[in-house]
Amino acid sequence: MTRILVENPERHIGGFAPPTPSLVATLTRPQNGDNLNISVASREDGTPQLSSFAPKSLGISASVGGSESATDLIKELHSILKNLPTEQPPGSEDIYALDTSIAWQSEDLEWCNGGPAGVSGFPGSSSVQASKEEKDQFKRAVEIVDTLIGEAK
Repeated sequence: MTRILVENPERHIGGFAPPTPSLVATLTRPQNGDNLNISVASREDGTPQLSSFAPKSLGISASVGGSESATDLIKELHSILKNLPTEQPPGSEDIYALDTSIAWQSEDLEWCNGGPAGVSGFPGSSSVQASKEEKDQFKRAVEIVDTLIGEAK
């Protein structure tokens, strides 16, 4: 099974309150499954909590974003994430500067940027920093996830 969790928290650096997510999406593909199961909950600005998760699905062979299949995008996302660094220690800094956390879990890869309570440190608090190229790759990863979410019905 492949599981992808995406969280877009409101920017909070330091302090006592954890960030309040504006979007949480979970994309799951059961092993040998033909569909990508997608659940999305969002929060309007100024409201205190996320909406209920709305379940959707997307066929893995479906054409998305023009000509690519969902499978092609998932493979590209996997390829990107396996080569990107994460902040150290976890949750110390948003090294990609996109206020977005992606967690990928599959048999061959576990990757996560941002801690479970968001980012707690200040710029420069991570011992690992992303290069411009790595930031561009992470931006592409976010675009892929957004495309998959947007195409789900």
